[in-house]
Amino acid sequence: IAARGDAQAFFEAAASRIDRENRGNAILVVIEQGRVVGVHDQTIGAPVNDDTLFQVASLSKWVTAWGVMTLVEQGEIDLDAPVSRYLTRWRLPDSPYNEQVTVRRILSHTAGFTDGLGYGGFLPDAPVQTLEESLTAAGDAAYGANGVLRVGREPGSWQYSGGGYTLLQLLIEEISGEPFNDYMRRAVLAPLGMHGSTFVLDDASRTRVAEFYDTDGARAPHYAYTATAAASLYTSAADLTRFVEAQAQGAQGEPAGRGVLRPETLALMAQPEAALLGAPFWGLGMTLYGRDASGGFLIGHDGGNRPAINTTVRTNPETGDGIIVLLTGNVRLASELGGEWTFWKAGVTDVYGLMAARNALLMRLLAGWAVIVVVALALWWRGRRARSA
Repeated sequence: IAARGDAQAFFEAAASRIDRENRGNAILVVIEQGRVVGVHDQTIGAPVNDDTLFQVASLSKWVTAWGVMTLVEQGEIDLDAPVSRYLTRWRLPDSPYNEQVTVRRILSHTAGFTDGLGYGGFLPDAPVQTLEESLTAAGDAAYGANGVLRVGREPGSWQYSGGGYTLLQLLIEEISGEPFNDYMRRAVLAPLGMHGSTFVLDDASRTRVAEFYDTDGARAPHYAYTATAAASLYTSAADLTRFVEAQAQGAQGEPAGRGVLRPETLALMAQPEAALLGAPFWGLGMTLYGRDASGGFLIGHDGGNRPAINTTVRTNPETGDGIIVLLTGNVRLASELGGEWTFWKAGVTDVYGLMAARNALLMRLLAGWAVIVVVALALWWRGRRARSA
């Protein structure tokens, strides 16, 4: 959508798409070599800015992974030990594969979980499940999701599991002895300067949350989640800019990880752990969107909650480049702009784009076969009538 290398042109083109296509509110940030090129906000309601809190859906998982890795660095968690070693409040249902379920595999969605979650959330004023109840059978499982966290297949291959990250939420509580949100704010968010961010809203932060909209521009309900680690971080574009900056060495020589994680831990998280469509696709807690010219990965995470929340944060840790898009009112636009940024930066189509293209091709093939079958049946029927006459 812009000439390669022209960050200002990319920013303006992305902002124009948001203004044309979104029916709610949005914030866009484009970062080039660690410097913010531009910030664009759009709304049909109350104003938003880069300090407004958005519910960022599955993008929460990337931040949660940082919390897990702080405990790995402290020697409290062994990435390759069975996760059951650490659990007392809840146990995985019986399966022949339970001892193969490690924290590494949960982080990379290769643990063999078959829950299919996707959380839909709970309507305002509806009772919200406890963490243990949700792990047993999620009452807010999204349409088509099994919702029961169990190891239903042999670990090793990639299969998305929101339930796995809810188990990591419990793991952090078990190891730290603190509520999940308290630990994350103390060990990750505050040290990174993400002081406005939280997994659990209090009265002060609640007033800063962006209004929720559906795709038609109608006001939408604010869903609550038990599975906050997987689906319900509230954060701002300003705080996520700090998070992007922390993936790379700072302009003044600040280390990647900013003291929360070591640079070598971040490098480990960005190593491929799973592939999809033959391409490296997932590390520890993050998506691998494609390689740049030097062979490094563009990393990040997308998110989507109902009815129409879509988010993406993507960055190249080698260069400090990045994009942040947070919005309500469109189910795909943030991810599409993230895909545009990936192509603009590295000249590659990310796996999400490949999957969309594959699905579109399959639909065309199915439609074509349907036409062939209908025509063949019509010709057969006409021939039959002609013979009987």
